[in-house]
Amino acid sequence: MPFKPIQAAIAIVVGLIIWFVIPVPNGVTPEAWHMLALFIATIVAIIGKVLPIGAIAIIAVTLVALTGVTNESPKEAIADALSSYSSPLIWLIGIAVMISRGLIKTGLGRRIAYYFISIFGKKTIGVAYSLTAAELMIAPITPSNTARGGGIIHPIMKSIAQSFHSTPEEGTQNKIGRYLAMVNYHANPITSGMFITATAPNPLVVDLVNKATGSEIQLSWTTWAVAMFIPGMLCLLLMPLVIYLIYPPDVKVTPDAKKFATDNLTEMGQVSLHEKIMLGVFALMLILWANIPALIFGEQLSVDATTTAFIGLTTLILTGVLTWDDVLKEKSAWDTIIWFGALIMMASYLNKLGLISWFSGNIESMIGMIGVGWVGAVVILTLVYLYIHYFFASTTAHITALFAAFYAVGLSLGAPPMLYALILAAAGNIMMTLTHYATGTAPVIFNSGYVTLGEWWSIGAIMSVVNLVVWIGAGLVWWKLLGYY
Repeated sequence: MPFKPIQAAIAIVVGLIIWFVIPVPNGVTPEAWHMLALFIATIVAIIGKVLPIGAIAIIAVTLVALTGVTNESPKEAIADALSSYSSPLIWLIGIAVMISRGLIKTGLGRRIAYYFISIFGKKTIGVAYSLTAAELMIAPITPSNTARGGGIIHPIMKSIAQSFHSTPEEGTQNKIGRYLAMVNYHANPITSGMFITATAPNPLVVDLVNKATGSEIQLSWTTWAVAMFIPGMLCLLLMPLVIYLIYPPDVKVTPDAKKFATDNLTEMGQVSLHEKIMLGVFALMLILWANIPALIFGEQLSVDATTTAFIGLTTLILTGVLTWDDVLKEKSAWDTIIWFGALIMMASYLNKLGLISWFSGNIESMIGMIGVGWVGAVVILTLVYLYIHYFFASTTAHITALFAAFYAVGLSLGAPPMLYALILAAAGNIMMTLTHYATGTAPVIFNSGYVTLGEWWSIGAIMSVVNLVVWIGAGLVWWKLLGYY
């Protein structure tokens, strides 16, 4: 990604204005205000894609240490700037991204998708559900939703469309390609919301909830997966049908798709040893993340989620499924560790320095004047939180910038901590449906040309409403049964 001087100048000017021009408000310390200046400049740089996000994160860490906004002592300042890199959550996502490389390298991800299509691919909607099922199967161990939806599922989707001569180049995308591309994309936000490890920003939500509640609410991998399973599955079941009704494919019956998948499975041959090992590691990690050994034999056999990820990666290295070169070349994993650590550090110090409590107090006063109670407040906050994503090109930037403040306001107005955490966590994934730049998967699929800009935005708005109503509606019932509020 080339350096963008205009966007860089905008980010710098924004930071300087907040730091030097805007007076420090009453109730805010200069250190907190200066950290806000650095934080907002960083977010503006990320939105403007001044540099790759990892490079921006390195600059942010440098500036936090250099300016001493957290501590006047240079040694303490650099220690503060690097403090979040010891967070297990950061390493959980980074290691899981490395593990997901095995799905691509061994071909297991493609085999799973072809397998579902070979069974359910007689009709177009069956192909759509097959792609959705494959997306769901690999979601728990692919924290890069872009790698999952754009790198694994999308090439398969395009191959199927091309086998029916449904391509933008031929002007025949409406035969089957447009519909499958929409399903390919809209399965991605839903599966991302179903597991902590299904997209990189989810652990950030876990960390922010933990800090905001003083560790009273800790969203474990199992807690998240169980809480989101029923709402997520309902959304996955409805999504292909909704898109089918709004943008129906011209081709409704697809016997060739089943043959296409079967031929590809034949070409791949028997399941290789490395695929079997990858599948075994996948199963082992799910068992440990679900805490099944502890449930059967007692808490002494409980294994931490990040430790589980390390066990999975270690097994893949020892068995030769992944080499150390594979791990070193997984740039997205190392990139995630770098930018994730920087953003968590900055968000954490905004909270420690008192800015989040000051901001949330002001928003609380404004909503309190309306007199809607905590239920009305949660509705307003959730809708604003979700639809403000039209102005963001990164879910990470959005969640880093706004989650802590919105969550703090809801809690101060009386929202049940666990319930509100799950609602905002769901909204943070549903918002990916909105635009062709909402998350990394979006431009990959949009740029393939099967869906026009107008179609993308219209179905995005519709699916955001459908997902929000179904997810929160079903969630309220399910979460009540689970005793979360």
